[in-house]
Amino acid sequence: MKAGLFASVLGVVLISVSYQATAKAAPGGADLILTDAHVYTLRWGEPSLDGMPAPDAPTTNGKWHPDAAAVAIRGGKIIYVGSDQGALALRGKRTRVIDLNGATVIPGLVDSHTHFIELGAKLESVDLTDVATEAQAVAKVAERARSVPKGEWIFGAGWDEGAWANRYPDKQQLSAALPDHPVVLRSLHGFAIWTNQAALDAGKITKASPVPVGGEMRLGPDGEPSGLFLNRAATMVEAAVPPEPQAIVARHALKGLGQMATDGYVAVHEAGVGAQAMAALQQLEDQNRLPIRVYALLSLRDPPLMRQWIARGPDRDSDSMLVTRAVKAYYDGALGSRGARLLDDYADKPGHRGISGSGYGFDRDLAKAAMKAGFQLGIHAIGDAGNREVLDFLEAECKADPNTAQGRHRIEHAQVISPEDQPRFARLGVIASMEPPHAVEDKSWAEDRLGPQRILGAYAWRSLRTGGARLTFNADNPGSDHSIFYGLHAAITRQDKQLQPPGGWYPAERLTVEEAIRGYTSWSAYAAFREDQTGIIAKGRWADLTVMDIDPFALAATAPEKILAGRIRATIVSGKVVYQR
Repeated sequence: MKAGLFASVLGVVLISVSYQATAKAAPGGADLILTDAHVYTLRWGEPSLDGMPAPDAPTTNGKWHPDAAAVAIRGGKIIYVGSDQGALALRGKRTRVIDLNGATVIPGLVDSHTHFIELGAKLESVDLTDVATEAQAVAKVAERARSVPKGEWIFGAGWDEGAWANRYPDKQQLSAALPDHPVVLRSLHGFAIWTNQAALDAGKITKASPVPVGGEMRLGPDGEPSGLFLNRAATMVEAAVPPEPQAIVARHALKGLGQMATDGYVAVHEAGVGAQAMAALQQLEDQNRLPIRVYALLSLRDPPLMRQWIARGPDRDSDSMLVTRAVKAYYDGALGSRGARLLDDYADKPGHRGISGSGYGFDRDLAKAAMKAGFQLGIHAIGDAGNREVLDFLEAECKADPNTAQGRHRIEHAQVISPEDQPRFARLGVIASMEPPHAVEDKSWAEDRLGPQRILGAYAWRSLRTGGARLTFNADNPGSDHSIFYGLHAAITRQDKQLQPPGGWYPAERLTVEEAIRGYTSWSAYAAFREDQTGIIAKGRWADLTVMDIDPFALAATAPEKILAGRIRATIVSGKVVYQR
């Protein structure tokens, strides 16, 4: 990695090293020792399905306490976990010792469903995440345009397609304010795109343009495209955007990974990697420039790339910084834009149930071929019908070819599950890959879509756990804030950043702090076939650690709102400090 590759705007520095190399220490000496820490190793037994800690968990009278104070590392692996005295006995002439002054150390955080390349691009684009109105969004884009040459494309992201669903914008204001720049504004979760006339003209998109099945191109009063594209119709605009050079994709990837390292993550699962992104990531790995581990899920929407990898087979190692052994597929759309497939009509749109399967571009034959080749499938499914159909698909394929049942297949989001389908996750060995932030962000409109009964099966973390399902947690960024403190707080309180609603939104679905932390650590390790290498802090495991300035185990019981104020102190990958505040 080149020196100075990353620098935080807050004045913190990412340490520049060659991440795949292992430092040579004095014989018997540690490379790095962390002391005076509150270490939670997670090496005790799993909690029960109702969240009760295991008998050997470090609790006394219901209160958590650290089970170690120091960690020693050599050659990228943990060589000791225990007391300060025991760790310092391994100090050599070249050992670096960091006194953490009581900071908390947990197994390295993993975000198991990211779009970090998009995150990197978003960091360079117009941020519309907290914009409330169309006029405010247009004003922010117009401000950016003043520093951009005429004719150059302008990108933005973050407007909420769920919250805006009953008042979607069109091209009129955007076109009037920006007549000389093609503008593409991606929604918060990527299921809608809003453009101006210049972008429509550049892409030669007219009322006669074919709309992909599962998509909607809104038309204005004149019968021409209004500038709003929903669900799979978003691909019409994406196809019109000039392809970015691989160097730009690599830059966005590094920017996104740098941000994830800053925020405490030692690994990410990139959901839906196409050919260009795959080439950029492979180049970065070849150059030893990946700062944290990348578990790549190939995009099923890129058939040529998929055929290449099916012929080649998945990566079998886990040690490389870039490992490719999974595939991301879309089965239905989003709940906010009413694209998720429901068993019954939308409560706020009678006669409409969304769309799924081949109608949403799911290539069943290609997915089967990937499974047979040994790939793990991660299938996006939101609605209760979408989830049921995906479970049906996985069950049928695993029955037809029992070898594919070992794939640890996942349903990404698993957002709305009919009660009778919840136990099927455990029975079929399907992992529910879910986002705690989505529940507290969608709460203002989700019940409008589903009604008072179906909402009980939505964002149902506890129900799935009780049914024996394996979970893994993530943020699906850049659609949601991936801060671990936000994620943990959402999971254990069912409240947003403003601590609303009092008592939590459908609080019966809350998880314990241990379950929430495992969702981002040991359970995510299992989701990537890495439970023998990482996920707990123990001798012989990878030295992938996250250091934070709060103790979430202690705060969860006494002042969970204080978790939101936490900060990352350091991120350690393979024994290297890749970020330090």
